[in-house]
Order: sequence, then C-alpha cells, then structure tokens
Amino acid sequence: MVKERARILVVGGGYVGMYTALRLQRELKQELGRGEAEITVVTPDPYMTYQPFLPEAAAGSISPRHVVVPLRRVLPHCRVLVGEVTAVDHAARTATLTTPATDEEGTGPQRLAYDEIVLAPGSVSRTLPVPGLADHAIGFKTVEEAIGLRNHVIEQMDIASSTRDPAVRDAALTFVFVGGGYAGVEALGELEDMARYTTRYYHNIKPEDMKWILVEASDRILPEVGADMGRYTVSELRRRNIDVRLETRLDSCVDRIAVLSDGARFPTRTVVWTAGVKPHPLLAATDLPLDARGRLKCTPELTVEGVTHAWAAGDAAAVPDVTATEPGKETAPNAQHAVRQAKVLADNLVRSLRGEPLRPYSHGYVGSVASLGLHQGVAHVYGRKLKGYPAWFIHRAYHLSRVPTFNRKARVLAEWTLSGLFKREIVSLGSLEHPRAEFELAAGGKPSDESPGDPKGSS
Repeated sequence: MVKERARILVVGGGYVGMYTALRLQRELKQELGRGEAEITVVTPDPYMTYQPFLPEAAAGSISPRHVVVPLRRVLPHCRVLVGEVTAVDHAARTATLTTPATDEEGTGPQRLAYDEIVLAPGSVSRTLPVPGLADHAIGFKTVEEAIGLRNHVIEQMDIASSTRDPAVRDAALTFVFVGGGYAGVEALGELEDMARYTTRYYHNIKPEDMKWILVEASDRILPEVGADMGRYTVSELRRRNIDVRLETRLDSCVDRIAVLSDGARFPTRTVVWTAGVKPHPLLAATDLPLDARGRLKCTPELTVEGVTHAWAAGDAAAVPDVTATEPGKETAPNAQHAVRQAKVLADNLVRSLRGEPLRPYSHGYVGSVASLGLHQGVAHVYGRKLKGYPAWFIHRAYHLSRVPTFNRKARVLAEWTLSGLFKREIVSLGSLEHPRAEFELAAGGKPSDESPGDPKGSS
C-alpha cells in the first residue's frame, strides 16, 4: 500500500513512457482502483512507434499500422493526454502542457500538477546548419517519415520512367543518405532492396540506372556491431553498387544538388538525414540538472540526481553503467536499455511510494543486430559475429520477441509469412500526404500551401 495518494505524470509515450506506464498500472492495480494513485501519460502521438521496424515498413514488408501500438488500448487504467509538455517546474511540481485544443480554446497552455514525474520525451533529429537541408531533406524517426519516404522513392521511379529529360531522370534516380548508424544503413538497405525489386516492373529502368549514396562523417559505419562487421557491411553495400563514402560530409543540398566535402556533386531529389539524434528540447525547459550533452543527470536507480520525486530513462537520461569496468561510463541510448530501464524505473517508483529501498539498474550489453535488406544482415551477439542470412534471421526473431503485445507479434509474423509467399507491393500512395488536394482542384479552388500542384502528392 502506498504511503499517500500519488499523482504520477509520465512525459512521453515511447519505449520508456509506454513500458513504464504499463508496469505501473499493473503494480499499482489495487491503488488505482481505490483512487490512491493516478497515472497520466502525456504524449504528442496516441501511439508508441516500434522504431526498429521502420525500415521494413518503408520497404513494404510490414504494414504501417502494425509498427505502432495504440496507447489507449494497452494503458486502459491510465489517463492518456495527446499533447506536449513544454516546461517543467519541479520545485512547484507542475508541468506546462499544450494540447491540440489549446489554440481553439484561446486560454493558453494549462498547468498540470503532479507528485511524481517520469521524464521520457526521447530525442529529436540532430541537424546541422547545412544549406538547403530544411527545404529538401527528410528524416527517418517516425512512421509517417518512413511511409512518406517509400512513396517518394517509388514516385521518383515513376518520374524517371516518364520523363524525356536525362537530367530529370538522373536526379530522380539518385538517392543520398546521410548518416551511417542503424537508421541510415537499415533504411538504405531495405529501400534499395525494394527499389531494385520494383525495377522489374518498369520497361526502361534497370537496377544499375539508380545511384544510392551513403555519406558518413567518420571512418566506419555501424560502430555498434564492431569494426569487423562494419567493414563487412561496407563491402556488402558496395557489392550492391551502393556508393559508400566514409570521412565525408554533406556541405549543401541547395537547389536539389547534394554537394559533398570531397568535392562530389549529385543532382538529386532525395536526401535522407539520419545523422544522429539529440536530447528533446523539453529538458532545457526544466529546473532539473543536465549534463554537458543536455541529458538529465541520473543515478543508477534512475532517479534524477540531486532531487526527489523525479525519474528518467532512455534517450533523455545519462544513466551510469554499473557493469562497466571503466569509471564514468554511461549506458548506450538504445532500445535494448530503454525497455529494461523502464521496468526498473517503474519498480523503483512503486518501492519509493511504499517506503521500500530502491535497486540499481544493471544490464550487460549483449550485442547488436542490423538488417541490410531481405535475407541480409550483420550481428555481433554474445561475442559471436554473424552475417548474411543467419544475422538477418536473428534480427527478425529478436525484434519480433520485443515488439509489444501479442496482437502486434501475430500480425507482424503473419505479414512476414505472406510476404514470403507472394510478390511485393510496389504501389505508391503519395496522395495520402495531401488528401484534400484533388478535391480542392475539382471544386475549382487552388491547392493549399500544404499540398503540391500535383494532386497525387509527388515531391
């Protein structure tokens, strides 16, 4: 039984936010029923995105709706608010909140009082002041971006197939990916594999007509899987005629021309930015201690250092790694730690409410897996290095076991089975991004600023 009534505020509905709230509603089931506790989850989206499946969703191997988990379904005993926390005054135990109705109400942001706060807003794309980047590039952190990118790639193939201008064709078939981490390599591998398959249905496009370019500022890609597997990945991508450029930066993409630091220039209609992430801006709008990288300073018990009643984990938290041999090392900001930290965080929060001692988070790193397309992958698991089909199979098996809810597991497995029996879908639904454009034209109006002149949504 909790010592006193507790209002728990969970900021964020990603890995840490959802899994923490899920465990809290189970551990505090009786207290919630008696009204001794309440859990509020504030999230910009009413769903949690399982990001490791974004590349496969972009390639069409998994339906977009099966990459996300509806929070209201899995958190029936929590209050789910769709909105954004823009500031936290922990000294006063209040959070400033905006919702989709804030502008309509005209009363300004609302203040939400709490007794315990879990900060798990995640991260945002880390961009650089590259000229033209904001105008022409697309990220790869959300399911909307993944599906938009799939539609865009197929649309570029349609443009290349129908144009009579060689310059337009060349730009449409040139795809530049910036960033050699998981997101960039897996997105590139899956989309190149999908596009290469799609060329068999075009009478005038061959796989060798397309240019796929991976730009990485460091001297290696996929550092998580080790140097040997990183070198293998480079050779495997180059074997597929993918131009991998290490120790190279994107200097500009003005006028749809990708200019690289090595002097190369590529006219392109596709620039995908996956060059890392940074802490969520919300953290700077709190009165809680931050480290040099802008993350919350945390203890091994996942409390925010130096204060009480504040908790954090995942990308937003700098958590000491108690299993490391070298002092000062922190846990990596990945899903492997986030899911496990959420469990420990929820348990420790409940222990704190019941006056019990807290336990530190401890988890030894077991390895990493990455997909490079259908039946291709690399893995470094428990000290063993795998590549090709075995690594790809482990990648799928691991993430199938980790995707939340039995419902999603069954649907993803069914889609994988069907995709192995039938041909890939090669349809682009670009008009989904601008659903009113065609009706506006039919009604005699002009397309809005948000929709392109082309009612099908081509970029």
